[in-house]
Parts: sequence; C-alpha cells; structure tokens
Amino acid sequence: MVDHLRKHTTSIAVFVLSCLLIAASGITQPLFAAEEMPIPLTNHLSMALKTKRFFSSHTSYEFGNPFPPYQAPLSRLEFPLNSLWGGAEVRANFSRFSLGVEAFRNLSGEADGMMRDSDWDDENMPNLRTIYSESKCRMEASHMVIADMDVQVADLLGAPQWFRLRPVIGFRWQDFNLVTHDGVQTAIDDPDAPLLLPGDGVRFSQTYWQYFIGLRSDIDAGRFIDVSGLNLLMQLDWAYVEAKNVDHHLLKTGRRFTYEDSYGQSWHAAFRLKKAIYESLSLNIGAEYLRIDTAGSHRLINAPMDIDFSLSTGVKVWSEQASIFLSLEYRFSEVFR
Repeated sequence: MVDHLRKHTTSIAVFVLSCLLIAASGITQPLFAAEEMPIPLTNHLSMALKTKRFFSSHTSYEFGNPFPPYQAPLSRLEFPLNSLWGGAEVRANFSRFSLGVEAFRNLSGEADGMMRDSDWDDENMPNLRTIYSESKCRMEASHMVIADMDVQVADLLGAPQWFRLRPVIGFRWQDFNLVTHDGVQTAIDDPDAPLLLPGDGVRFSQTYWQYFIGLRSDIDAGRFIDVSGLNLLMQLDWAYVEAKNVDHHLLKTGRRFTYEDSYGQSWHAAFRLKKAIYESLSLNIGAEYLRIDTAGSHRLINAPMDIDFSLSTGVKVWSEQASIFLSLEYRFSEVFR
C-alpha cells in the first residue's frame, strides 16, 4: 500500500509539474495581445461528433506460478476490443493554447474476435500449454474520457507559419467491461474431446489511468498540393499508467475472483487529415495506435473455498489498441483558426 501511494503521488506530482511548465511557456506572450475587447467564450469553442472503430485490438493479462518450477506465464487471458464507438469533443481554442475534453462509449454489443484463455499448469513440462479455450465476447457499457491542454510554441521557435508545434499534456481514462460466453475448451491430454462452455463464462473489467505528455503538430498540407483548407495533424505522447482489473470466473466452484493492480507506461501515436468543407464546418479522418505495458500484483479470492492469496510472479497487464476514426467538427468562430 505504501509503495502504491508513493507511485501515485509521484505520478500526480510529475503531471502537475508538467502542467505548470507548459502553462509557463504559454504566457511568455500575452494570450490576448491582439484583443482590445473581450470576446464571448462561445467564439472560442469547437464541438465535434466522433466515431471510432477498433481493429486488431485487445486487453490482456497473465500471471506466473509462485511455486517451483515458477513457470511464467501460468495463465494468460486475452480479451478482444474490436468494436465500434461513438463520442463527442468540446474544445476551447485560444491564440496561444487550447483545452479539450472528449468522451466515448461503445456502440457495439459484441466484440469482434474471440477471447483466448491459456494455461501452462504441468510442473514437469512448464513450457507446454495444457489447456486452451476460446469464447465469444460481449461488450457491456464501456467508456473512454480524454482531457488535455496544449500550447502553441512554433512561432517562439521561429518556425514557418504553415507549421504549428504544440506541447501537450493530458489524462486518458479507459474502462472496458466484457463478458465471455459460449466457449469451447480443449486439453492437451484429450484434444479430440472439446468441452463446451455454454452461457456466460467470465465477467471482466479493465480500467487504465494514463497521465500523458507529448507533442502535437499541425501542418498546412494544402499549400503543397494546392488544396485549400487541408491540414495534417499528428500527435505522439508517452504516459505513466496505473491499471486495475477484476475477473469473475462464473463457471468455477464457489465465487472465484482475481484482481490485478499494475503500473507501467504507454505510447500513443495518432494522425489525421482535416478538411474544411463549409465555413466553420470541417471533416476529420485519421488513425491512432496505443500500446500499454504494466506489471504488478495478482490476488485470488474464493471465499466459499477459503482461498485468499496474492502473488507478483510474472504478473503483466498489457493492451494494444489500433483504430480509425471519423469526426465532424463545428467551430463557432474562425477568429482563432
């Protein structure tokens, strides 16, 4: 617990310090130097409706054997995230900086792909996968929220007007809730006699807290191909990550729960093309990739069986998320384009 509090406090301290540094860089020039009269806040706002499609995406965890021969992994579970999401973003755009919040919810009720559950429980052959199952995966109400702030610094660095560079900091929260169902399990000692697993099998939730810092760029791409109102925007960021999951094996005897608390990092990259299509209306299309890697502790609880123990051998929680997205954005004013 002390280590957890220390890590959490350190992450918050780093995040706050980053905010202060970026805010300080943002006030090296007056924020509204060109304004003599206040402008209504709505004139700085933009709103966007977004849809996102995940592909080749998953969230997974594994843990090892705390007893000889200490094989790792002992068990691995991989949950698909391939699904359709919808959301919205609100952003305040000023001459020197911008602030934004976006939120998403899953639109798909079923994730594409199968949940995969593997075990290596033969102590004499620790590298042999002894049990393997695949199950369909239902996605229950899941959410993502991202809040960030960026600061325009390209002009301070003497960059040309068609190029904008923005340090960015923010917070990314993801909460995935999945239920496996109607699976099939095979065992190495009897591969020709698969075991059917009808109904719900595992109820699983995974939450990631990501405190990120990175860079954004905005290039006036239209000037190079003679297309007005076309911009190429990119972002690369690194995050400190805290992760928690809960796994309820519904088909096990008793009430079997496992919990992972883990810490690590993530890398995120995104790009999009933005095209003005009518006055203050623009269309965005892009793609992004997020890789999360964490390690920590595993706890197994089954109260009716009088089981409660924790381990840290080979505990890993990770996720790969690839997606394409489309959004329609409306700016209430083009004063700060």
